[in-house]
Amino acid sequence: MLNSRKLLFLLPKPMTLTSGIRTPQLLQVLIRRSQQVLTRAFHRSSQVWLMLLLSLLLSGCVRYDVGVRFDSPNRGEFTQHIQLEERLQQLSGTTAQQWLKLIEQRSQKLGGRIEHLPDNDLLVTIPFTSSGDLERKFNQFFSSLEKDSPAAAIALPPIASRFTLANSNLLLVERNHLRYELDLRSLGVRSSSGSLLLSPTSLVDLEFRLQTPWGAKSLTAANSKAPNSDPSGKTLVWQLVPGELNQLEVVFWLPSPLGIGTLAIVLVILIGRFLKDPRSPAAPENHPTV
Repeated sequence: MLNSRKLLFLLPKPMTLTSGIRTPQLLQVLIRRSQQVLTRAFHRSSQVWLMLLLSLLLSGCVRYDVGVRFDSPNRGEFTQHIQLEERLQQLSGTTAQQWLKLIEQRSQKLGGRIEHLPDNDLLVTIPFTSSGDLERKFNQFFSSLEKDSPAAAIALPPIASRFTLANSNLLLVERNHLRYELDLRSLGVRSSSGSLLLSPTSLVDLEFRLQTPWGAKSLTAANSKAPNSDPSGKTLVWQLVPGELNQLEVVFWLPSPLGIGTLAIVLVILIGRFLKDPRSPAAPENHPTV
């Protein structure tokens, strides 16, 4: 029979590591580290889960259409058609109303008019009288919200917008070169490396329209989407992508009132001189015969 000392010798000894930590202690360390990793991952992905939840609950909540229409080089207007779904107004009614109020105030400062359409839609129309006037009003309207005092109460991400329009007069026509850059990267959720994890395309629908009398030609960059054209060929429509840097470039031609007016004045002067001194051969005189 085995005595008690032999039985103790045969019992398995506690496992140890080179660091001197026993197995139960090691398990506790591994559990704590796992909890820390999961906590960090949850904090990093909280925005992703929030955007996914909003995408399911608030699909297609905001539709924002921006349009620029040229009737002539000295007359035109740009518009903003804003549609807010009822679900969004119920969840963030105060913020949505403050944002719409800010848009109304800016449009009034620029001499625009406001129309309240059915279903709580808002249509803002701002006229312009030249390419320089359009560039100034457009950039002022879409400038940062930080320049307005009520903006502090509106929790909206920063969005950078830059609109430029250069033209050159070629006697009877004007060549216009339009560039528009809209940085919507603040609307997306990005990883630590900068790659886009989630784009709120299901939450925000953004379009930019350009209408000109003779149509326009898009100079599409390699990283930009080509615009769509209407059957008449006079309107180009770009679908802007939330969470990305949107860049568009286009060239279009307009009749030059100055050149056409100058040509008309020259023609009137030439016609007037011709009527005053036609230089036609004189009819033969009839002399009385003796």
